[in-house]
Amino acid sequence: MVHIFPENLSSALASMEVPAKVIAGCTDFYPSLENGHVPDRIVDVSKVDEMVGITKSTPGWRIGGSTTWTEIIDHPFPPAFDGLKAAAREVGSIQIQNSGTIAGNICNASPAADGIPPLLTLEAMVEVQSANSTRLVNVEDFVLGPRKVDLGANELVTAIWVPETRNNTTSSFLKLGSRKYLVISIAMVAVTLSISPQGLIEFLNIAVGSCSPVARRMPVLEKKLTGLRARDILDDIPVEVEDLTGLTPITDIRGTSEYRQSAVRELCQSTIRDAIGKSLEIT
Repeated sequence: MVHIFPENLSSALASMEVPAKVIAGCTDFYPSLENGHVPDRIVDVSKVDEMVGITKSTPGWRIGGSTTWTEIIDHPFPPAFDGLKAAAREVGSIQIQNSGTIAGNICNASPAADGIPPLLTLEAMVEVQSANSTRLVNVEDFVLGPRKVDLGANELVTAIWVPETRNNTTSSFLKLGSRKYLVISIAMVAVTLSISPQGLIEFLNIAVGSCSPVARRMPVLEKKLTGLRARDILDDIPVEVEDLTGLTPITDIRGTSEYRQSAVRELCQSTIRDAIGKSLEIT
């Protein structure tokens, strides 16, 4: 086995010219090995400076691919990132949050990946680089299915980009599991919204995870609620099953498809209500 530890991005990208398994936090790498078989070639990008940390510029926020969930929790983001921070606190234990990375969570492409629904509501993009090119891919286009992403053999996810958000944007994330801590979700919902000075919902993104092969935005529900007076619906968020298009919940050890379908409706109501409550506090 060849184990490579590049110290900068150029050497990391050069290392990928020969296909290799990329690791950073390794929170899923070793448990996923089949019969203890280790890949012949491993590139550890955890110490690549250009892939660590969070910066702000005119286009928005850049979160390095090897940035940990703990770093995301501790960063002074605006309220639009509250949902992402809440999801970060749900990624395993504190030890996992200290090691696990945002790019690892996305590239692992689990239907229950906690980070993906809030990134969808933030309209985030994945920065993908090879030695010869750089491209930006919307998160919803990057994650193709369970354990499947739009990433070539010679490419790295070097960062996540989040475009500039409105000053009055708030967000929420709620997760349903069989217990409170250290649990894979039965369903999860992320919401990002803003309310106009007149009290109307003027911007609303909703994403649901663990109820389809990949997390999905809910455009029908978003359109239905946009323009409504926030205070008027606070006690009874009008969410119906037919508003949640594209969901295909399965039956597994954590819950039946019927239970997921019912639970996600109530979870959407609770998450939207929480986000509206936060927004009303700052408007």
